[in-house]
Amino acid sequence: MWTKVDSVLTVRYYRYGSIDTAYIERPKTKWTIKARLNVSGAKIESEGVEDDYQFNSQMTADYKSTVSIGVNYLGFSLNASLNPAKLMGKYSDYELNFMSYGKRFGFDFTYQNAKNFTGWHEGYYKSAPSEVEHIDLPADMLSVKTLNVNAYYIFNSRRFSYPAAFSQSYIQRRSAGSFMLAASGMRQHAKLKWEDEIHLKMMNIGIGAGYGYNYVPSQGWLLHISALPTFIVYSNTSMTFGDMNVPLHYHFPEVIITGRGAVVHQWKNKFLGLSMLFNFTNIGNEDNFTVHNIKWRTQTFFGFRF
Repeated sequence: MWTKVDSVLTVRYYRYGSIDTAYIERPKTKWTIKARLNVSGAKIESEGVEDDYQFNSQMTADYKSTVSIGVNYLGFSLNASLNPAKLMGKYSDYELNFMSYGKRFGFDFTYQNAKNFTGWHEGYYKSAPSEVEHIDLPADMLSVKTLNVNAYYIFNSRRFSYPAAFSQSYIQRRSAGSFMLAASGMRQHAKLKWEDEIHLKMMNIGIGAGYGYNYVPSQGWLLHISALPTFIVYSNTSMTFGDMNVPLHYHFPEVIITGRGAVVHQWKNKFLGLSMLFNFTNIGNEDNFTVHNIKWRTQTFFGFRF
């Protein structure tokens, strides 16, 4: 039975279809073991004007670090991760990351429930710009639940491979790039304990296009960079102060920008590298009220195939 299953999976895994094997190929082996160090962070910036009062603030969440190891057999993976800071009681937030990078379609999503944002708030009256009010914002004042979702479609999937840069399930043999369609979404609920408890809720969906490029300077090396800007086509944002609800109106252009980068080096049956995912969301208008959300994740990895 195992021989039959192995045969079916092998045929499926090495079915190249329309791939140009001069540019992209599968690894020669069936098994891959990969160790990773993941580090992620988040930041929220806001600024605006209320009558004569100009204000801005910045809040940053604690970095999250995890160590993980994964085993892959012909495209099927099993992974386990460990957060040392959480085991020692130094990290109380929750974050879930999932990604699936295919040769033509792919997506990733990140859900974060963070309660340890710290930062500052500054404001001044335009009639007295030198009298700046500065307030340090300690932890537990701001709690934020955020969901980021990104998806892509690759036009030149015959020669350009996302998985080669991010999952190493393909190998990029020659340099190639591609235009891509993109869709992004963000849902967020932020709660700030101020004089009155303030709730900010937003739901945004964006559609756009971008470009990615895999550069192969020499055998065994791969450098990837891509940018997928999307314009928000659906926006539902509101702010609540106690019993008062204030809808925040859409101001063009509001955007969600997703950037990715990677460096991968392979030799014999081994590989190592560094990858990065960056999300930036701009909501609102600086003449009234605007919010910038920044979410990033880096991954350092080492693996071998057999």
